Amino acid sequence: MRRLALLIALLALPVFAPAAFAQLPEPEPPPADTDTEAAPEPKPGKLSLKVRNGLRKEGRVFLAKGQRVSVRGRARPFVRGQSIRIELRRNGKTVASKTRRLRKHGRRGQFVAKFRPRTKGHYAIKAVHKATRKQRRFAARKPARVLDNTAGVGSRGIRVTMLQRGLKRLAYAGFRPTGYYGPGTARAVLAFRKVNHLPRIGYASRLVFRKVFERRGTFRLKYPRAGKHVETDISRQVLVLARNGKPQRIYHTSSGKASTPTVLGSFRFYRKDAGTNGVGMVHSNYFIGGYAIHGYHSVPTYPASHGCLRVPIPSAWNIYSWIDYGDRIFVYR
Repeated sequence: MRRLALLIALLALPVFAPAAFAQLPEPEPPPADTDTEAAPEPKPGKLSLKVRNGLRKEGRVFLAKGQRVSVRGRARPFVRGQSIRIELRRNGKTVASKTRRLRKHGRRGQFVAKFRPRTKGHYAIKAVHKATRKQRRFAARKPARVLDNTAGVGSRGIRVTMLQRGLKRLAYAGFRPTGYYGPGTARAVLAFRKVNHLPRIGYASRLVFRKVFERRGTFRLKYPRAGKHVETDISRQVLVLARNGKPQRIYHTSSGKASTPTVLGSFRFYRKDAGTNGVGMVHSNYFIGGYAIHGYHSVPTYPASHGCLRVPIPSAWNIYSWIDYGDRIFVYR
């Protein structure tokens, strides 16, 4: 009987064992690692470009061959450690490139890069931020045109137009920006050369173009707080009409020669005579005794008058109309 009971127990064991194992609880999954965070998504960005020098017409940037070009860019938002590649491209080919690290400026990043294009033609300034783990790819592009950098009387075209616009911006007067380099433009270039201590001729050289297109070379007033007034620097032989602390019009002039020098000092205009008088003075503005600003047929590049301040006859009426009784004039060396 004992043997029979043991046999029955052995036969029953395989039947009940799986059921016993099935009742055991399943192991729980390991807990998540709370110290590991998902990598942040790269931030989008936006880039803007600005050419700080050069001249503009109808939204286009014009540059003179050989001038300095300063490009300022801004990226939003600022992400630390990011860089921008700036390229100067001509006819689709890169002729110069620079890489700049973004510097924080408020909520933006900014950079500055400088170039000097040496060949005329159509250009593009391109800036690219390549995609990184922190910020996505973005880019900006600014078209520009580089012009020839010399001109003289008889020259025509876009380079003359832009030179004239640049001279006007710097307050040189006595011409219209027509695109034709006539006597008025030559006189304005002569005044520009006088102010900047260059040879006294009416030809626009490379240096003249470069300065004008870089927006440099205007007259610095000696009396910027004098309100509406006239300044004449007889050492440079220029006459300046000024208002609100800035030169408004700059003209070529000829003061008194050594034997009859122009009186120096501060005066006020007390008499105005329109038209031409018996000695050829045109539209005269008297500031002391017989000393006046007036138009005259001969206005050389050096002191040549009997004490008055001669100006070209084509500019005499505009000067006459601008000056009012009581306006102050400063004559200095």
